[in-house]
Formats: sequence, structure tokens, C-alpha cells
Amino acid sequence: MGSSGNTLKRLSKRCLLRLSADCHLLLHGKSFGEATLTSQRWRLCPLSSPRKLAGFKGAPPSRAFSTSSSSSKVGFLRWYLAKLESKPLITKAVTTSIIFAAADFTSQMITSESSGYDSIRTLRMAAYGLLLLGPSQHLWFNLLSKALPRRDMLTTFKKMFLGQAVYGPVSTTVFFSYNAALQGESGEEIVARLKRDLLPTLINGAMFWPLCDFVTYKFVPVHLQPLMNSTCAYIWTIYLTYMASLKKVSID
Repeated sequence: MGSSGNTLKRLSKRCLLRLSADCHLLLHGKSFGEATLTSQRWRLCPLSSPRKLAGFKGAPPSRAFSTSSSSSKVGFLRWYLAKLESKPLITKAVTTSIIFAAADFTSQMITSESSGYDSIRTLRMAAYGLLLLGPSQHLWFNLLSKALPRRDMLTTFKKMFLGQAVYGPVSTTVFFSYNAALQGESGEEIVARLKRDLLPTLINGAMFWPLCDFVTYKFVPVHLQPLMNSTCAYIWTIYLTYMASLKKVSID
């Protein structure tokens, strides 16, 4: 009985020492075959449960999938930041175009009528983001960062005020005019549309944009500010494209 007890103690001690050595190897970045490790543990710890030993074989499939997905996201983010560095204007323009197209698609799905989906309208929105809004955002945020480089509260509120008083009205006016012109409206009809839609849009924008602008100017790096602005604009553009799709004003 005493001999059996001593043997069991020796086996337990050997098992613990081996596991301790394995952990030491793992912590110091040294690798070894999983099959060898598993077989050694089975030999040293014959009474262990196979389920417990299975846990040492590596991460479960769900964790491996999660790691792969995270790596893909990190890889895409690294690629996007590299594009922002090498080709900032084009990257911001394309990003804004995609967001505007997605926002218009969403707007049509929400407010769609029996007429069905208007792909030409989505193309107009995508072209506006690519050719006008994306480049203008790039220039605007760079201009503000040079004219008002600090990030204190007073400077942030100055940038917010300029955005609401200058950039917002100008970009909204250009948007309505651009969209109406491509729909074949005359100069008088465009002016009538602006008189009807511009002021209500700016009032609603004054309730939506200040919080987005504060976060953008206060915390977001300059090269990412157009992306942040376009991301906030996704919700805003759903409303904006709806306003732009309203019937033209009769001037008779």
C-alpha cells in the first residue's frame, strides 16, 4: 500500500513538473509539436479526461474564425490608412461617393413607392459625392486645420460655427442645384426649389450636425475627419436625398 502511494505521488509530481515545463516553454515563445505534447501528457497523466486534454490542442474553431475576421479588419484598416496617406483626395472622394450611394439606396428603400427603385438617382448621388462633396471636404478640413490648428474648446466651437455658417449652407445649396439641374429643371425652377427647401434643411441640419462636428473637430485626426463627416452624413444624406427627390416647384 505504501509503495503504491509513493508511486502515485511520484507520477503526480512528474506530471506537474512536465506541465510546468510546458507552460514555461509557451511563455517564452518556444514551439513544439502538438501531437508530441498531447502524447506526453497522456503518458504522464493517464487518469486525465480526454475532454480536458483536448483543450490543450489549440483554440476552438469559433475563436480561430474570430481571430481571422479580426485580422482581415485590421488588414483593411491598414490598407485604407495607407491609401489616405498616399492618395488622400481620391480616397476621400471615393469613400464619400460610396456613402452617398448607400444612403440614397437606403432612402429609396424607406420611402419607395410603386414606381420602384431609381438607379439613376443613386448614380447622381454617387457622382455628387465623388466629384463635389468628397474633394470639397478634403479642402475644407485641411483649411480649417491650418487656420485653426488648436483643439481647445474655443477653437472647436469656432470650427463648428464656420461649418454651420459657411460650409453647410454652401454645400447644401450646391447639392440641391446640382441634383435639380441633372433632373432637367430650369434656373427659375432651381431658385424656387432653393426657396422652398434650403431653409428647412439648414434648420434641421442645425439640430443634427453640432454633435457630429464637435466630435470630429475635437477628437478626430485631420486626415480622418472627412471619413467621420461622411459617416455622420450617412443618416443625414438619407434625409437630404429625400428632400432632393421632392417634386419641383411650380412657377406658373
